[in-house]
Amino acid sequence: MAEIKTIAEIIRDVSSYYAKKGRPEAEHEMVYESSSETLEPVYFFILDLMNDFGLNPEKLIDNFSSSPGSGHFAELGQRATIMQQQGTKILGDINTVLRSILNIIHDLKDFRTRLQGYDDLNSKDKNTSEGAKLSLKQIWLDKVDITKGQSSIKAMALGQAGFQTLLDAFLIAKDEKEADKLDLNDRIKRIVKSRINEFNIWLEQSEKELRKRYELERNYLKSQVNSLKLYSRWAKPYLRAAQQLEMKESGRNPDLVKVFNTILLELTLLGKTKIKVEDAALAGDLPKDFQKMKLKRDYYSCVLIDFKFRGIPQKVAQQAHYAFGGRAEITFRAYALNDDEIKMINQELDESDLGDALRLIEGTAGESLEQMQEEINFFLEDKEKEKSREFSSGENPFSALFGKYNTPAEKKAESKSDAKKEEKITSIKSDNWIEKTHLRNLAAQKSIDTAFNLFDIYKKAHGMVSYT
Repeated sequence: MAEIKTIAEIIRDVSSYYAKKGRPEAEHEMVYESSSETLEPVYFFILDLMNDFGLNPEKLIDNFSSSPGSGHFAELGQRATIMQQQGTKILGDINTVLRSILNIIHDLKDFRTRLQGYDDLNSKDKNTSEGAKLSLKQIWLDKVDITKGQSSIKAMALGQAGFQTLLDAFLIAKDEKEADKLDLNDRIKRIVKSRINEFNIWLEQSEKELRKRYELERNYLKSQVNSLKLYSRWAKPYLRAAQQLEMKESGRNPDLVKVFNTILLELTLLGKTKIKVEDAALAGDLPKDFQKMKLKRDYYSCVLIDFKFRGIPQKVAQQAHYAFGGRAEITFRAYALNDDEIKMINQELDESDLGDALRLIEGTAGESLEQMQEEINFFLEDKEKEKSREFSSGENPFSALFGKYNTPAEKKAESKSDAKKEEKITSIKSDNWIEKTHLRNLAAQKSIDTAFNLFDIYKKAHGMVSYT
């Protein structure tokens, strides 16, 4: 498995601007250590502060590692096992329903093939109609008449003398009147007329029965698909929780000793503010000509905050959770990024090991679902749509597994957004003169100021003196 990159390394690799510089616009570090106070206030103070600055932070990394000898490791391991067992049980139910759906689809295909003969029987095309009748007669001979044993048409025509023309006569005659016109002896005519009468009765009743069974199977398919959606919705929280309770490999990190009572936490927040060109021009930060200028891409002042916690888990008395006191290393980094760079950063995160867990959860649905989904949609369509063969997109029964519960009115918008998501950025255009000399510089300056203000406010609020 490839080594997981930090967000700062991804930004450096994605943006040629920072690759050349090697460092962000500004960087500040602080260390806060207290074995008696919990670490949560450190995180939430900065998180709330970022929201107050209008940065709209999002969490990019959330990892933890516990020493194997600690009680925290044992308790989280038990919780993860419970989540895994529950998720595995529901996935087993999903597989059972999935097999049932596959069998139903197979039966529906068989029903549809047989019903096609009845539909062609009523075709305006004479050749199609006659061919369908011959085909149905063959089915009747093989499935119904054959049960008469030696009295069946095929047994008499192929095994008894004097009945050699019986099979051809039955296939040629459309009804009793045509059987009378055949140049055959009366004994053959009587048998042909009686069997044609039996065939016509079977033809009417079998079509009704087959269409009824087809509708019942369709309704059953709909019921099973709804069950699949429900099981998928139930499985998602357990799978997600099991993934979130997985610990990161500590490797040779000296902070984590096997028998010590220690936990390591890694958190990364990214906040960004869009540079509003018109407002900046009115404020004098940009030339006035920028008020009416249309730019190809937006620029953002971004602040990346990395937290590295080394704590001592202490179980709260008479409660089921832990408190963490210890050492927090916090790094504030300032960046100026444009739309394309942010999109590529998100793309790199999704394609890196950071996105492996989500792909594993999505992989439980299987890679062949799209093919099966087309068949499910086909059989669950309205009758009018079936006749015209107009296939709709439908709703994926596994969408609940990924947290999607879209209504039909939202499907068109979703399909458009999915099309946009599929467009991957392979390269980023270099800044033009305006972007390089004005927009990038303005975004950089604002990110420098914001990062320092966040750092300075937290430092003063906690009475810190030394910092970098």
